[in-house]
Amino acid sequence: MAQRNVYSSKGEPEDAQSAEEVLHSVMQELDALHENVKGQLNQDITRLQTEKNHLIEDIEDLREQYRKLQSQQMESLSGRYIQQQQLWLKQLAQVLAHNLQDLLVQRFNELSANSGNSLSSPIPSGEFPIPLPPSNYDERASQLLAALDERIDRSFQMIEQDLTSYESELSVRLNNMKTLELQGEELLQNLVNRIREELEEEEEYLENPFDAQDSYVEELTNSVNSVRPQLLQPTPVERPREPVPEPSSVPSTASAKAPSVQTGLVLALSSAVVLSLFNVCLRILIKGRNPRVVFGLFEFPGVVTPGFGNSLLILLMRLIVVMALMPILATFLYPSVWKDIRRLFQSGDRSLWSKVLGSAFFLFLSQVLIYLAIGNIPAGIAITIFFIYPIVTVLGSWILFGSRPTRVGFFAIFGITVGLILAGLPSFAAQAPGGGNVGVGVAAALASGITFAGYVLLTQMAAGKLHPIPFSLVNFAAIFVFSSLSLWVPLSENFSPKIDQNVWPGLILGGVVLGVLTLFSYLLNNFAIRFAGAALASVIGTLGPAMTALFGFLIINEKLQPVAIMGMAVVTLSVAAMSVERIVAPQKKAS
Repeated sequence: MAQRNVYSSKGEPEDAQSAEEVLHSVMQELDALHENVKGQLNQDITRLQTEKNHLIEDIEDLREQYRKLQSQQMESLSGRYIQQQQLWLKQLAQVLAHNLQDLLVQRFNELSANSGNSLSSPIPSGEFPIPLPPSNYDERASQLLAALDERIDRSFQMIEQDLTSYESELSVRLNNMKTLELQGEELLQNLVNRIREELEEEEEYLENPFDAQDSYVEELTNSVNSVRPQLLQPTPVERPREPVPEPSSVPSTASAKAPSVQTGLVLALSSAVVLSLFNVCLRILIKGRNPRVVFGLFEFPGVVTPGFGNSLLILLMRLIVVMALMPILATFLYPSVWKDIRRLFQSGDRSLWSKVLGSAFFLFLSQVLIYLAIGNIPAGIAITIFFIYPIVTVLGSWILFGSRPTRVGFFAIFGITVGLILAGLPSFAAQAPGGGNVGVGVAAALASGITFAGYVLLTQMAAGKLHPIPFSLVNFAAIFVFSSLSLWVPLSENFSPKIDQNVWPGLILGGVVLGVLTLFSYLLNNFAIRFAGAALASVIGTLGPAMTALFGFLIINEKLQPVAIMGMAVVTLSVAAMSVERIVAPQKKAS
């Protein structure tokens, strides 16, 4: 729309047109623009309604054809079985008649021999003799009739058994056909529902095309766990939508307002930095043999000793802050979050609930174990060993979903395995800095990676049924409940929390810091996925172990041996190769 300058520069004559006339002309142009856009949207809605009606008619035609084919199949099947049974009965009658004829000939020959009147020539098979009636004719005839009745009864019993077996087989096949019919109807119903939902979404989008909050699909595992790098995120699935035509007079500002990919990469790098700071802060919060020197300026002895119960307590203190601020952040990121959660509670979908709660439980175990690992071994080593979860996830996807790894995937699995061995062996060769238990730390990191793989697999099963942000909110709430119940249940002395009363202020402050870092990382990662895409964000996320080790060295002077650094580099490169392959593979398929 052409803009008009209502101001005059100095030295030029005043414009003859008054300000009211200029304002009136601008209002007329805006009204014309509004009517133009409204008319085009109405045309699109009418066209979609027409296509919807055509789809419904096509579905009804398909159902009618399915019923006709089913009736024809039933008629042909029943006719074929009747003809087969008639043929069997005819053959059986012929065999029975032949056997009866042979039996009667044999009996008449015996009667003739017993009467003493032997025939001059043998009786040909198939002909009945006429012997002289013997004295015991009645007795022999009774025996003959009894044998005949027995043979006929046996023959009819065999026929009855055959007919019963044929009837049972026919019943089984009819039941199978009925099952197939029900499955076909269910598939058609699901297809109709899916088409209806997509049409409704198209109508909502056309009714409000300038809504800034657009729905997208992201990797749920990228935004929940604050102690691991982002990895294994599927590329966001964007539903194709027809572009809404705009008047030629309206300038397109979408490209000017769209954030650049560079901004998304910066946000992803910032999220990885915050995650690394979270790990180092957690390391500082847990006591060691010697006080840790922060930035080489002052000593900090720590707040709690490493242990299972203390890890539960730290997780609970962090989640109190997260649950206080997460609803506000979720509403800001996704205004329909409460509608989706209400729909989830009203749906009664037990399968979805089992996946949501199961993933939350596995994530709860993973976080408690990684806290325990970071308290006993250097944070960089713990996060590197935690990276066993891509191997477990890939193998689990192969078993559950039939997604066989590619050659690059197998090489990456081998590289991660070698890197984990290189990163873990120096911890056993020398005593861990800080006086932690090396065996407990390595075992906890491995168990954390394995349980996190279970969380990723369950999250993949639930993907597409719930938006990532309400899914994350429900996950945080479930983990909060699990943490509270775990501390409420009486634990043994080795697993119960051991907290000095004088350190509660420091523990509360540490929980606030960890909770704020968690939400800040979640927010940065969320916007990074929106701007740069989940695949590119996952590549940046692979720098987590290296950045954690770097910040551990800069902040608390936590040094690593060269072999551990080499193992960390091998793991990082292997995981990065898996992420890059996920970016390149769709492009190869498209080309």
